[in-house]
Amino acid sequence: MNAVARHRLFWPAVTLAGLLLLNLVFTDHFFSVQMKDGHLYGSLVDIVRFGAPLILVATGMTLVIATGGIDLSVGSVVAISGALACLRISELGDQGSVGGVLAAVGVALALSLALGAWNGFLVAGAGIQPIIATLILMVAGRGLAQLVTDGQIITVNSAPYKLIGGGYWLTLPFGIVVVAAVLALTVFLTRRLALGLLIESVGGNAEASRLAGVRARGLIVTVYAFCALCAGVAGLMISSNVSSADGNNAGLWIELDAILAVVIGGTSLAGGRFSLGGTVLGALIIQTLTTTIYSIGVPPETTLLFKALVVTLVCLVQSPAFGRKAFHRRARPASPRPAPDEKVKVTA
Repeated sequence: MNAVARHRLFWPAVTLAGLLLLNLVFTDHFFSVQMKDGHLYGSLVDIVRFGAPLILVATGMTLVIATGGIDLSVGSVVAISGALACLRISELGDQGSVGGVLAAVGVALALSLALGAWNGFLVAGAGIQPIIATLILMVAGRGLAQLVTDGQIITVNSAPYKLIGGGYWLTLPFGIVVVAAVLALTVFLTRRLALGLLIESVGGNAEASRLAGVRARGLIVTVYAFCALCAGVAGLMISSNVSSADGNNAGLWIELDAILAVVIGGTSLAGGRFSLGGTVLGALIIQTLTTTIYSIGVPPETTLLFKALVVTLVCLVQSPAFGRKAFHRRARPASPRPAPDEKVKVTA
């Protein structure tokens, strides 16, 4: 039991289970999942569906934080991606054209990838601190999204585009399928190949990794580009779900929720080892917490305070230093080693 309690995913899993049970008290048939018209419906399905954009952004943020960096611009990239895609679709003669929608999506994702590579260049090539380099795009990117939309909310009426964030495929919301595919690809690249080990080595000590032959700069540019690409897909989901693009409010503060999801999942902000499973749990905790707030009737003016208190409590429970001070736990002493000239008795 002690070994289970010390696992990095134990407390996030306990927190998620507690929130789900709390919803069971306040919401009738919370755990029921029904099939209607070939589609799955239910509160659990909605939590994953509405949390899909956050899971995507947090996945990219995990790899950035694993290198010892941070990306504050993902919210702006979300807004830019959705705004550019909706603008291109609104200019189509036939908004139901699959080819035209795919072209608009491709342009939006290509721009997101370029913006992420720019962040990586500023961090790895120009040597700017990650929080400053990404803060530049966080501010300028929101203005760029406003420029794309001309300060207006762009609405579209496209069934193929609606599929991304509001459609269904194989009985599941299409957004869940996209998230599952991105997570599977990320896990394969970082855990089945050497990429994950290289990312952790750069986050642990970038200079030592460079001296060992790891191309740290190229790796940093790659993870920032991947993070922005995930944010771009999330932007498509958000704008598709409401069939409109709002350059001012789309993705607002999602970067903070993504960082919280990564931290709750057990990944250290100092860089090094990371946990994609923990990040998914952290994102689901945040989305479930939002659902819980609405379910129990927390006043809107205290919603953010309630959310902050819960997240703070989860982080404190996971902190080994806080646990030792609060519960008077002592670190387990290391087993004494025999002296070099001391003989060790072996008994049968």
